[in-house]
Amino acid sequence: MTEKALSDVTILDFSHLLQGPFATQLLADMGANVIKIERPGQGDLFRTMTFNNRWVGGAESPNFLAWNRNKRSLAIDLKAPEAKEILYRIGAKADVVVQNFRPGVLARMGYGYEDFKTINPRIIYCSGSGYGESGPYLSRPGQDMLIQGLTGIAAATGRGDGPPVPVGSGFSDQVGAMNMVYGILSALYWRERSGKGQEIRVDLLTGMLAHQGQEMLMAMNFGVDFKRPNSGIGHPGMEAPFGVYPTSDGWVTIAMSPYTKLVGVLGDDSLLAYNDKTTLFEKRDEIWEKIAALTRTWTTAALMEAMLAVDIWCGEVKTHLQAADDPQVRHMNATTTYEHPRAGTVKVVAPAVKMSETPATIDRPAPMVGEHTAEILAEFGYGRDEIAAFIDKGAVASAG
Repeated sequence: MTEKALSDVTILDFSHLLQGPFATQLLADMGANVIKIERPGQGDLFRTMTFNNRWVGGAESPNFLAWNRNKRSLAIDLKAPEAKEILYRIGAKADVVVQNFRPGVLARMGYGYEDFKTINPRIIYCSGSGYGESGPYLSRPGQDMLIQGLTGIAAATGRGDGPPVPVGSGFSDQVGAMNMVYGILSALYWRERSGKGQEIRVDLLTGMLAHQGQEMLMAMNFGVDFKRPNSGIGHPGMEAPFGVYPTSDGWVTIAMSPYTKLVGVLGDDSLLAYNDKTTLFEKRDEIWEKIAALTRTWTTAALMEAMLAVDIWCGEVKTHLQAADDPQVRHMNATTTYEHPRAGTVKVVAPAVKMSETPATIDRPAPMVGEHTAEILAEFGYGRDEIAAFIDKGAVASAG
């Protein structure tokens, strides 16, 4: 097997739901040894959650399977007397600890940064939260849609004559996961030079603000909020024709392109009366309606062909299933499968980052709760009888 970039990195992963698990999955894809800490019997809360009451293979949550491949599961009762000794032994050899409990929860149990730093001064301890470690929102739940509402992205999305619209994915959590990975890799690199570990704190609130940098800069520096148009304009700060337009059999997107080229394709010179920057912004809803009336007479394929022929920036609007079958997606091998002991063949999105010398691969399915408990404990020096005793006491649990 080709050596992976992070094959010598061990991560003790206390995280659950989306933000932390996506971050550790990205690191696991690059070879990190991720030991996922789960509650005996129950495991990660995402194991019990799904969309539309559908379960992969009739048994497994798509929410959990999406973010937990390439990991091993250690089922352990964090409150058991034996748990601290076990986790401290692992922590003494680990490189990274990741957690996204509410601030202070793990520290009160003896699993905070200072606890692991005492055991292992080189440890990198990454915490994810909704709103940081202090402040007026400390007790609020830090859920993805709530963060989208608080940070302006929902208010900037959707039609002006309708409600604010959250992004149709766990966007805040996924931005948070990327920030975790960014912080962890930076800390690992610095530790190679300094020999020192450190604490990393990532929160969804400031992460989402940072990822709307241009919108926040505009609003703060000019003292004016963006106003959502009533049409399909794709960004509240953009002029026509930037947006989403109907066709006779679907939808297309049109981005930054010379307006006159689009008018030429659509064949209605009366639209040229709007052709200056101020008018294209101030009358964008009116312009959208006129353009949409024309695009509705085209099929998606015919309109795409005509626009691409004159180098207009455009694209089809596809559903998730259509995206999975897109010719470029297939060409890029952007989806793949793995085999799961209960769910069977699971179709997944492949690792997105390509590396020439240390490629990311999927070597393990998402684990069963405690599937690797005995295996992991043996690696850290526990004998068979000791492991059996831990299981008998209920301190740990094993799936097999």
